[in-house]
Amino acid sequence: MGDVRDSKVDFGALAVLHKWPSLANQRRPDREPYQVLEGTLDDCISAFMQKPVTTRHLYEIRTGAQPPLVTEILSPEHVIELSRLREFL
Repeated sequence: MGDVRDSKVDFGALAVLHKWPSLANQRRPDREPYQVLEGTLDDCISAFMQKPVTTRHLYEIRTGAQPPLVTEILSPEHVIELSRLREFL
């Protein structure tokens, strides 16, 4: 049975942090998210984690897929899990 440490995540991979336009702290599905930061997956995770918890749901990270742990669009919950995983690697 695999261990999480067996799953390699390239935190140096190119990634982009996006923010959804919002109204009353809710995503506007009628608008496209815009780029906030372009850098490595590590940079984007760090920038995301610095955002206030109450606004994190407005952000997502887009990167190249790294199955099974990294999808092309990372939800806030997924980013938080990767941030925790990063602490152990």
